[in-house]
Amino acid sequence: MSKIFEITHRDAAARIGKLVLEKELSTPAIINLHEKDCPIIDSGSVWKRAVPVEQNDNKIIILPHKSLPLQTREEIIIELKVPLDNSNRAHTGLVVHPFTNEYPESELYVLGTAKQLENRARELVDSIIRLKENTRADSLLYAPALAAPENLALLLYLGVDLVDETFPIIKGYQDIYLTNSGEFHLDRLHEFPCACTVCSSKTPQEMLKLPKKERAQLMAQHNSLKLGEELRSVREHIRSGSLREYVERQCRARPWLTAMLRLMDMQYDFLEKRTTILRSNTLYANTPESLNRVEIRRFAQRVLERYTAPDLDTLVLLPCSAKKPYSVSLSHQKFINALGKNRKFVHEVIITSPMGVVPRELELMYPAAHYDTPVTGHWDLEERAWVGGCLRQYLQKNKYRNIIAHVHGAYREICESVADELGLEFIYTADTGVTSHESLKSLELAVSGLELKNTRKRTAEQGKLDMMRATADYQFGKGASDLLVPDDAIIRAPFPKFQLFAGKQLATLIPQYGALALTVDGGIRLRDHPYYRVTIGDFIPHSSILAPGIMDADPQIRPNDEVIVIGERFLGVGRANMSGWEMKGCGKGMAVELRHSTKIDK
Repeated sequence: MSKIFEITHRDAAARIGKLVLEKELSTPAIINLHEKDCPIIDSGSVWKRAVPVEQNDNKIIILPHKSLPLQTREEIIIELKVPLDNSNRAHTGLVVHPFTNEYPESELYVLGTAKQLENRARELVDSIIRLKENTRADSLLYAPALAAPENLALLLYLGVDLVDETFPIIKGYQDIYLTNSGEFHLDRLHEFPCACTVCSSKTPQEMLKLPKKERAQLMAQHNSLKLGEELRSVREHIRSGSLREYVERQCRARPWLTAMLRLMDMQYDFLEKRTTILRSNTLYANTPESLNRVEIRRFAQRVLERYTAPDLDTLVLLPCSAKKPYSVSLSHQKFINALGKNRKFVHEVIITSPMGVVPRELELMYPAAHYDTPVTGHWDLEERAWVGGCLRQYLQKNKYRNIIAHVHGAYREICESVADELGLEFIYTADTGVTSHESLKSLELAVSGLELKNTRKRTAEQGKLDMMRATADYQFGKGASDLLVPDDAIIRAPFPKFQLFAGKQLATLIPQYGALALTVDGGIRLRDHPYYRVTIGDFIPHSSILAPGIMDADPQIRPNDEVIVIGERFLGVGRANMSGWEMKGCGKGMAVELRHSTKIDK
């Protein structure tokens, strides 16, 4: 556990933290090992004469190392590794080869030959993910001589904490002008797109007339300024939880960066365990890569694995709407009016890209009510395959006697394809657009013509309870609803601010996220549920619980998850600030922000 590094903000594998030594350094950061006040000292390569470094408890000492080419065979990497001698070092750093499988305990890891990984997306992604998965959650990662304004966002999204200015300076001496959208040769520029002190003082033509040394220094200065500017921009995106949207834009700068993002998305488990369960800002699904976002894949997976459909015979498939949640949109109000008094007999499920299928009971849950996507009326093959796959899996798990598809255009084509594949018969009710008078009348007649009096139904109150049950299972795992939402429970307060009572108040539905916030009594009902529990020692916390106080935590917990905290004489409920696996591995940082708590008998 690190006692010198605390993570304060997380967005996927990217994080903002505080490295506290002689001075405090906020990460991610650009460092210069040659500066006197740099918190990191490099002992040097043993291929040369390593510089003796005195013990310094206020610095991280990178131990002597042997630099090896990228394609060095694994047996040679093992044979030539430098014996560790950190017995007298308070804080150490290790240089590791990208293809190594050994990661001794360290505060800092330096990715050796990182520059050779440029344009090698697969090797870069694999080496960093392997390192991150086999080292402590609060260890630091430094990728030297690799960062440029165009690739910095991707590097930090992958989990790099420290970079340097080596690459921008080298490019400056090569007369190459860097921006966050790519690089330009100085002699091909007609004007500088930047307004920094360097660019605003001279034109490209004037720069070319300068002596080589002076020009190189100015170009390097500009490139370094652009790297610093990009770093500040990325840090703001991490704080706001919008780094993914920014990365999807930045990866277009180079094909290898696009490949890098796609390869990262293929490592779903790596990103999922580091991605918050909910956030307050809008999820923008603007690119093909958006379909592979953790938030979208996780929602579809939980609908399939954790959601239980109500016991009804008739399914009505509906298209999504621009306004969220769907039920308050004008189009869905028309659908609801068309269903009329027969609505109690049917189960409504919304088909949408990129979410797949959204049961009405989960329409408030992040990100179902929090996404926005370009609407052109055209669905590409990836979208069709993804949404069609979600619908097919849903219908394979949940069986209905009748299926009405009130859809048009691409929605209908997807339904027809799934119906043919599964051998099901759909009733289609929207031949002229879903909100036309004729289509709405057709929907009304189709529902009323199914002899629904002999089928199962639910009251409006039962529908509200089903929403709370679906939300409980989605949040806490299958079976949580049996404990939290008994048959005699009642719902108070209007939609969407439902409050769950069973004698005492157990939970409140937070419309901003679509998630349940537990009361102490709700936590007591879930205390024997095996999931989303955090175990602490024999002490009574107050407003928050720090990571060193955590004895055990469910590895399923993600940032912003609702958790139940249990101690020997304590029970509390609150929101997680980090993942469960991090709670057990971090030496600093707030693990859980408590909302309610009580003392309990041993």
